Amino acid sequence: MPRTSAVECPGCPPLRALTTDALGLIKVVEVHGNPGILKVVERWGQPDASSGVLAASYADDKIEPLLAVARKNGFVEILNSLNGESLCNTHTKQFGLSDTSRQDDHVVGLHLLKTKGINLFSRVATLLLCTENGNACLKSIPMSGALHDSDIGSQMSFNVCSAGKILCSSLAKSENFALFGGKGVEVNTWDLGNCTRIWTAKSPRPNSLGLSPPPWFTAAAFLSEEDHRKIAAGTNNHQVRLYDTSAQRRPVMSVDYRETPIKAVCPDLHGYKVYVGNASGDLGSFDIRTGKLLGGFTGKCSGSIRSIRKHPELSVIASCGLDCYMRVWDTNTRQLLSTAFLKQHLTNVIFDSHFSYEGPGGNRHDQPSAIQVHDDDSAGNDESVEDEVLPSSRSSEASKMSKRSKTKKLDQEELPTSGNGQVYETTGMNEIKKRRSKIARQQDGDDGAGDTATQSEVEDGEKSSEKHGKRLKPKKRKVSA
Repeated sequence: MPRTSAVECPGCPPLRALTTDALGLIKVVEVHGNPGILKVVERWGQPDASSGVLAASYADDKIEPLLAVARKNGFVEILNSLNGESLCNTHTKQFGLSDTSRQDDHVVGLHLLKTKGINLFSRVATLLLCTENGNACLKSIPMSGALHDSDIGSQMSFNVCSAGKILCSSLAKSENFALFGGKGVEVNTWDLGNCTRIWTAKSPRPNSLGLSPPPWFTAAAFLSEEDHRKIAAGTNNHQVRLYDTSAQRRPVMSVDYRETPIKAVCPDLHGYKVYVGNASGDLGSFDIRTGKLLGGFTGKCSGSIRSIRKHPELSVIASCGLDCYMRVWDTNTRQLLSTAFLKQHLTNVIFDSHFSYEGPGGNRHDQPSAIQVHDDDSAGNDESVEDEVLPSSRSSEASKMSKRSKTKKLDQEELPTSGNGQVYETTGMNEIKKRRSKIARQQDGDDGAGDTATQSEVEDGEKSSEKHGKRLKPKKRKVSA
């Protein structure tokens, strides 16, 4: 069952994201409205455990954005991220990376060169791949609709490690440098121009017992877009290390974060933050200048975080992992903005920076508000309102006139008198007085309770009942034997 949270999500700004999972599905998640909630709008592929996505890369082009995915069965596929059309599907055997006798040599690093590796006119894309055993390759492959005489280019293969297992890799913004690291493999950077290693990290200094832990890197990334010499890496020993390749080989800063291995590292390319996620679902941000933990993100995840991605323009980040949830957070307040349950174990999340949403019917701000529309309608229908009010006022005046006429009629009634003009207190006279007082009380209570009995009538009734001592009792019904 999915984990439920009591944290209220205020919603996030309009955005578009793509997620990959362990069953090979690619899902498109969008937010419509400002603020809005995450909703799945498209799903590409068929669920198959053998075609699970291990690595993904995105070329955020405005005309034709491309998405490259490396699957568990050894195939590398390039898709159009707008409609999910498959443009290329190639097996790693054609890259010279996988041997038929080694089925466990999966692709762990996949990078689609964006600035100089994609030629939309000749329909050629350049990919950088790396497997667990350290076999790396830089090759251009044709996509659907490629020209027959297009220049595919030569393949460049190299090995990034002689022993150990590669677990993480990253590509610099300039696409001239790449870094690799893993279990038993120190972080090292390579120049892709001539495929040579230019720097290798060194283990931290031994502790008081003279022991130094073996290298085991689980996540790594370049910190800056302009400078490829700053590196952030996460280890299996729940450490976050910062390297400066121009200064020294050992880490310039090393901090511990919780108690579980670091699984995802994402730098803020325009600032001085780095976002870290671990195997227990904790997500936090560090200041790379001081190494201080700025804080954790509210709304704890219930599974291992496998991918963190910063939006290129908005101040939000997205995370996904083994709890099958995609979450969007505010980088300033570290508040959870929205979540989406996607049913499968997620492996990657990617943002589409060129997505823009305008509500149906154009810009909503141009339309008058509901209050303004209501005021305009009421201003234009003043005459109809008066016509509706006048009949009710006239009817009330007519009822008052009828009551006054009844009072005059009672006044004109002759009272019984004696010969010398003295009025006798007869039963008829008492009835006339009662009728007059009743009509007067009704006229006084027209503005208040209408036709209902007034408070004075209730009090008079109570006094009269107390005076005469009469109380209404329910009649007893005789029952025949």
